[in-house]
Amino acid sequence: MLQRDRLEADILAEAVRTFAECGYEGASIAVIAENAGLSKQNLMYYFPTKQALYERVLDNVLDDWLERMASLADPAQSPQDLLRAYIQAKLRFSREQPLASRVYAMEVIGGAQVYGPQIRERVVPLLRRDIEVFEQWIAAGRIAPVNATHLLFAIWAMTQSYADFSAQMTLVLGRKELTRRDFDAAEETIIRMVLAAVAQT
Repeated sequence: MLQRDRLEADILAEAVRTFAECGYEGASIAVIAENAGLSKQNLMYYFPTKQALYERVLDNVLDDWLERMASLADPAQSPQDLLRAYIQAKLRFSREQPLASRVYAMEVIGGAQVYGPQIRERVVPLLRRDIEVFEQWIAAGRIAPVNATHLLFAIWAMTQSYADFSAQMTLVLGRKELTRRDFDAAEETIIRMVLAAVAQT
């Protein structure tokens, strides 16, 4: 079992890199297998088709993302603390898993042709639940009235851009990669903006 888990992890790590660089259409199972140190036949024992491998990569991204979304519904914390932790977690994923984030972004930009049904089935119900939480906060006077849907869209865009559009950012900044200081500055700025949006006047 440990050997199987290790091989799957190696395959998935190479698949993430290849899909991020080449997209779904441009990625080759043979190349992924070779770079993972396996034969194509061996890889296909674990993932019988390219689509199965691609969907597993996207499943992993979405599992992480939805786990972070679910944290918004914790009644034991204040809305401000929950939003701060959510932004921090999303930025941490962009910093630690930029290639995985790019694979998901490329799928969505391409119209979610392969993964659209999973997004509808898994993201939409949780988004609706989180919107209900925001509405409860507003009704209880815990935050200012805000369009929760578009606030969450804005948080997604701001945090994920540090993975998906890091190439543009590094070009503008004149360096090879974003630093921890850049992510710390992004965190401070995004948190300040979001908490200002929900602050009571």
